[in-house]
Amino acid sequence: MAQFVENAPEVVLATAKEMLKKGLVEGTAGNISARQEDGTICITPSSIDYEEMTLEDLVIIDIDGELVSGTRAPSSEKLLHLAALRAYDDVGSVIHSHPVYATMFAVAHLPVPACIDEFAIFIGGDVRVTEYAMSGSDELGDQAVKALKDRGAALIANHGMVAVGPNPKKALHITALVERSAQIIWGAGRLGEIHELPESVNTTFASYYEYMRKG
Repeated sequence: MAQFVENAPEVVLATAKEMLKKGLVEGTAGNISARQEDGTICITPSSIDYEEMTLEDLVIIDIDGELVSGTRAPSSEKLLHLAALRAYDDVGSVIHSHPVYATMFAVAHLPVPACIDEFAIFIGGDVRVTEYAMSGSDELGDQAVKALKDRGAALIANHGMVAVGPNPKKALHITALVERSAQIIWGAGRLGEIHELPESVNTTFASYYEYMRKG
């Protein structure tokens, strides 16, 4: 059975507001989705400020992207969310965000390396960068699915970041962890050479990721 989120609308709304509070998005940017027990998807609407967003603004769509309920238009990035949810049964939630430092890496087409102790436990390894694809397109979803293989996050070339987890809280933790790591690595690069962890260490840590991903 596919991973789902209990009380999905409440959890999505709370996580969206926390994402804004943490500075991982600005204004109406970014989006969050969560799979419900019946297979439908609760997703944030398009162009609604997170500070003003209410439960009534959230949208329910099916796995094909068709509207089930709600009065708003679903996020313009719904195809990205649906691609990840269709590809990975163990993913219950998808978060797309625009954190500053992680997006710097995405614009430079550089992965965020797993060079901070225990990073791979939560992410699975280095955070890959997708090939460029236009925002809102099926191709973007396809590229994200490839980059998310065995990973909790991927950078979207020239755009931002996507994170997946069993629930929105876990996906937000991954988002914040990647952003913090990207900031540290960027700063360390200004100080001198970046020293990556021994491959054997990251391999060991990555072996724990599959358990973390399942919550």
